[in-house]
Amino acid sequence: MAPIPGSGLAKGLAVTLRTMTRKSVTQQYPEAQPALPPRTRGVIGLFEENCTVCMLCARECPDWCIYIDSHKETVPPAAPGGRERSRNVLDRFAIDFSLCMYCGICIEVCPFDALFWSPEFEYAETDIRDLTHERDKLREWMWTVPAPPALDPAAEEPKEIATARKTAEKLAAAQPEPGEGDA
Repeated sequence: MAPIPGSGLAKGLAVTLRTMTRKSVTQQYPEAQPALPPRTRGVIGLFEENCTVCMLCARECPDWCIYIDSHKETVPPAAPGGRERSRNVLDRFAIDFSLCMYCGICIEVCPFDALFWSPEFEYAETDIRDLTHERDKLREWMWTVPAPPALDPAAEEPKEIATARKTAEKLAAAQPEPGEGDA
């Protein structure tokens, strides 16, 4: 059976008329902040204390928008007779958000949990060159990162925590109670 000529036009006009009769719902953005979903990808926050300058995030970034500079520093031995160690010190960590495509690969590959998604989205600039944010700004955004969701209460306890708890219980049982050995 062939469609009736003009039926598509009639359906389209019906949708248009139905939409025109509804009240529009407009949120006045600067005055009313939007309710964002919990996993909103706004900007990337840097927890600088965890960064070991391993450069994995910069190497894996498909847009090459992460810039890291560092230098090596010699650390004295921890114990007498030990040897000196060298460690990387972070000099510059910057992300060019004009290039970033918000894929999250840098956050996924970071082995030391130094990068996190922040729901912050108000970082517009009038000049595109100002969208390269240095580590100070990335550190500020770190404090807007929401806490991780609570663990499933029905899940089994992680092995690390179970082992630490058992060790602590053994140590507590091995120590004499105050006033026990006093005679």
